[in-house]
Amino acid sequence: MTSASSGAGAAAVTLRPMTAERFAAWLENSIGTFAEDLTKATGQSLRDTSARARQQYAEWLPGGDETDNAWLMTIVAGNGTEVGTFWLGPHPQRPDVAFGYDIEIHPEHRGRGLGRAAMLAAEQLAREVGYTEIALNVFGFNEPARRLYDSLGYRVVSTQMSKPLGTDDG
Repeated sequence: MTSASSGAGAAAVTLRPMTAERFAAWLENSIGTFAEDLTKATGQSLRDTSARARQQYAEWLPGGDETDNAWLMTIVAGNGTEVGTFWLGPHPQRPDVAFGYDIEIHPEHRGRGLGRAAMLAAEQLAREVGYTEIALNVFGFNEPARRLYDSLGYRVVSTQMSKPLGTDDG
């Protein structure tokens, strides 16, 4: 696996391959966070979204931390502190496009430009391994992430919308 670095103003990060031990902890946390986000976005039960999240991760990472073309990275700040994680892999339908499956900056490190620096480092990594574009999904309720991606030049490709239908649509 490779690593990538980026500096963005005062923030600088390095993406380093996750250790097997870090992967195990990350996997459980990431599945749980994804399930919670699915529940928040869709209104489905956490039980249902947890099952869906586990199934999708099993499909996306069939070899665990040894899955081919999966870059499971720890985000490390310039001072050596682990500040988050990033998962980059191939786009499910477009072979020339990388896909950012998961990025997380730990809450205590947010608001310091580290997410921006991590995204720039991920773009560098994607270029180095031959991708021509990077794509990702972001939940509609995640305004901070949406602002970050907008500021980095990401464009909206499609928007899914839904409306729960209750007995009183007033």
